[in-house]
Amino acid sequence: MSPGPSSSTPAAGRRRRWPRRLLSSLVAVATLLLAGGGWVAYQNTYDIREEQVTVTGGAQPLKGVLARPTGGRGPYGLVVFVHGDGPIDATHETFYRPAWEALARAGYASLSWNKPGLGGAPGNWLHQSMEDRAEETMAAIAWAKKLPDIDPARIGLWGASQAGWVLPKVAARMPELKFVIAVSPAINWLRQGRYNLLAELKERGASPEETRAAVARSDETLEHLREGSTFERYRAAVGDVDGMTADRWRFITANHTSDASDDLAEMRTPVLLMLGGHDVNVDTGETEDTYRRLLTRPGQLQVRRYPDATHSMVPKDVEDSELRALVLALAAPRSLAVEGYLDDMRRYVEGLETRR
Repeated sequence: MSPGPSSSTPAAGRRRRWPRRLLSSLVAVATLLLAGGGWVAYQNTYDIREEQVTVTGGAQPLKGVLARPTGGRGPYGLVVFVHGDGPIDATHETFYRPAWEALARAGYASLSWNKPGLGGAPGNWLHQSMEDRAEETMAAIAWAKKLPDIDPARIGLWGASQAGWVLPKVAARMPELKFVIAVSPAINWLRQGRYNLLAELKERGASPEETRAAVARSDETLEHLREGSTFERYRAAVGDVDGMTADRWRFITANHTSDASDDLAEMRTPVLLMLGGHDVNVDTGETEDTYRRLLTRPGQLQVRRYPDATHSMVPKDVEDSELRALVLALAAPRSLAVEGYLDDMRRYVEGLETRR
């Protein structure tokens, strides 16, 4: 699970921050579950072996985690995790671990790292372009290929949301990759931003006047992006920047023209596309149509849709109930994922293994 892709409008996408709100609130409900402390400990223990690693060879060292299967000695396949938007650490505040465990059951290790500037890592993730992120991912793959217990011929990518602009770049340049698992990816940055804005306004029942005002503000922001305005000029023009920072403006300015189509057209890698039925961040219809149109090699694309899932692959009724989400995150974290999501990933990877 991961936050959604960046919107070009500062007000859009607030619900993407729910995993961080969730984690910060766990302490408040922990006292309610002390009697079940043994069960909680069991549910938060995963059948993987985690190792803190430093990935080298790229623009800067990356502080990461390599999660290996507990069984066997390898060489293991490897899934390289590519984050969505936001300040995400190597474990995504523990939310990646159920996926790592599912992939470990298929014989695959998982590699993930703190975004630059997080957890003592050098740099600033808001200073990265999608091209920078692709180069970072390719450097991590090159580093992992040298590990003695990793099979360099069995390396795939997992990515969510904003990673939809990174995965195709990497796969187009590295056709030897075994697979790509794309979770809730968008196609075009600006269309995604507008879709997200309108979908959230509709979901909260905004009035026509509120909608017109939000669209007008979005259009003004887009005009400043097209003109290459500095953050200072943008702030002077709009007044209330609604949480926008200079670093965030720099990030959006560098990336707002992103579109995955050309890179998707060059890909030869097998893809598992996973989409939710309640995604207010990404137009999943556009995403599926584009993937089907451009990934046309026999057997190249498999699509899994989860009607009850939100953008984060969480059931909508869970995401809409903070208390229920808090309890599940602490007492049954695997149950945060919509039914079928973890098993489908495992089965997909296992299926590729049988065709080796």
